[in-house]
Amino acid sequence: MQHLIILPILLPLLSGLLMLVKRDSAVLPRRAIALVSTALLLAVSAMLVVQSDSGDITYYALGDWQPPFGIILVLDRLSALMVCLTSFLALGSVAYACAGDDRKGSNFHGLFQLQLMGINGAFLTGDIFNLFVFFEVLLIASYSLLMHGGGKDRTQAGFHYVALNLAGSAMFLIALGVLYGTTGTLNMADMSQKVASLDPDRLGLLKAGAFLLLVVFGLKAAILPLYFWLPRAYSSAPAPVAALFAIMTKVGIYAILRVYTLIFGDSAGGLANFVQPWLWWFALATLALGGLGVLSARDLRNQVAYLLLISVGTLLVGVSMNREAPIAALLYYMIHTTLVSGGLFLLADAIGEQRGKAGARIVPGRGVTQPALLGLFYFIGAATIIGLPPFSGAIGKALLLDSALPSEQPWLWSLLLLSSLAGLVAMARSGSTVFWKAGRGDNDGPRLKTAMLAGLILLLGASPVLSILAGPITRFTDASATQLLDQDAYGEAIISPNVTGGDS
Repeated sequence: MQHLIILPILLPLLSGLLMLVKRDSAVLPRRAIALVSTALLLAVSAMLVVQSDSGDITYYALGDWQPPFGIILVLDRLSALMVCLTSFLALGSVAYACAGDDRKGSNFHGLFQLQLMGINGAFLTGDIFNLFVFFEVLLIASYSLLMHGGGKDRTQAGFHYVALNLAGSAMFLIALGVLYGTTGTLNMADMSQKVASLDPDRLGLLKAGAFLLLVVFGLKAAILPLYFWLPRAYSSAPAPVAALFAIMTKVGIYAILRVYTLIFGDSAGGLANFVQPWLWWFALATLALGGLGVLSARDLRNQVAYLLLISVGTLLVGVSMNREAPIAALLYYMIHTTLVSGGLFLLADAIGEQRGKAGARIVPGRGVTQPALLGLFYFIGAATIIGLPPFSGAIGKALLLDSALPSEQPWLWSLLLLSSLAGLVAMARSGSTVFWKAGRGDNDGPRLKTAMLAGLILLLGASPVLSILAGPITRFTDASATQLLDQDAYGEAIISPNVTGGDS
C-alpha cells in the first residue's frame, strides 16, 4: 500500500504519454484509455482518502532519498481530499468531452491526463521546488488545452494567460532562491522547523520571499487584483477544459493554505501568521468584485467564471481566519463549488449548442431543444451555486458564516450575503432570458448526447449528494482542519523517521 501515494501521478503520466505517442490512432481507443485511466484514478484517490482517515501522515521517498534531501510525496487528509476531488471532476469533464469535443484535436486526451498529473503532483508534493515543477506542468498542459480547437478568441486569451503565468513562474523562482538562501532547505516540513529558530537578522529577507510567493499563489488563485486573466480564459476555453479549470484556482488556494499554515503558522516566531491580515482584505475585495462581475456578465460562460471568482473570495476568507472551524467550512465549500462550477461550464456549453446563433449569450433567441431537462439542470446548478437551501452551497456558506468571530461578522456577513444576492439576481435574469423569453425551440436541433448527459449528472448531481452526506463529509473536513493546523505532527512525521531509512 505504500506505493499507492505515487499512483495519482503515475497513472495519468503513463496514460497521457501513451495517447500522445499514439495521437494519430482512432479516437475511440483514446477515449477508452482516458475513461478507464480517470476511473482508476478516482478509485485510487478514494482508497487514499480511506487510508488518510486513520490520522497518520505518510510520505513516499522517490529514489529512497530521505527527507529533507530527496523528493517526497506527502499524504494527509487534506492532500487526499484534493486528489479525490480532482479525480471526480476529471471524470465528469472527460465523459462530456467524449461527446465530440475531443475530436477537435488529436492531443486532447493526452494533454488532459498530463494536466491531471500536474494537479495531483501539486497537491501531494512535500517540497516547494517540486511545487514549482508541477506548476510548470500545469502551465504547459493548460495552455495547450486552452488552445484546443483554435480560434481568435482562444488564441488571444491563451497568450494573455501564458504571459501572466510565465511572469508568475519567474517570480516563483526568485522566491525559491530567497527561501533557500535564508533557510537552507526547500522541504516544507524542514523549513517549518527552521523558520522558528531563524536568526532575526534574516527574517526581513525571508518575509520578502514569502510575500513574493504569495503573489505567485494569488495569481494562480485569481485573487484581486490578479484575477483579470480568469474570466476571459475560462469563458474562451472548451467546455470540458473550463470544467477541469474549476480546480485550477483551488491549486492556488491550497498552496496558500498549506504553505502559510505549515511554514508561517503559529510556530513561525516573528513571522507567525503575518499574511492573514492581508488575505482578509484581499478576500473581501475579491468577493465584492465577483458580485459586480456576475451582474455585468452578458454570456453564460462569463457569468460562471465570475461565480467562480466569488467562490475564490469565499475560500480565501476561510483561509485568512486561520482557525479550525473556518478551515473545515472552506474545505466543504471547496468540494461543492468545484464540482458545481465545473458542471455549470458544461451546462453553458450544452445550452449554447442548442440555441443556435444566440449561443451562450444572455439575449433572447431560439429556445433550447430540451427545455425541461436543461431547465432542471439550470435550476439545480443556480440554486446550489448561489447557496439556496437545502443544497450544498447553503450548508457551506452557513458553516463559514457561523465560524466568524463577532469582529469579523459585519464584513463577512454583509459581503458574502450581498454577493449571493448578486448571483441570485444574475442567474434569475439569465435563466428567464434563456428559457422563458426564448422563442420556439427546434425540435430537430441538437440534443444532449449520452456522454454529455453523464458529465452533467456527475457534476451537477453532486450537490444533492453532498447535502445528504453532509454529516460524514464535515466530520472528515473537521479532522482535516485539525490535522492541517498541527504543524508539529506534520514535521515529526516527515523529518524524525529519516534516520531509519525507507518509506514511512
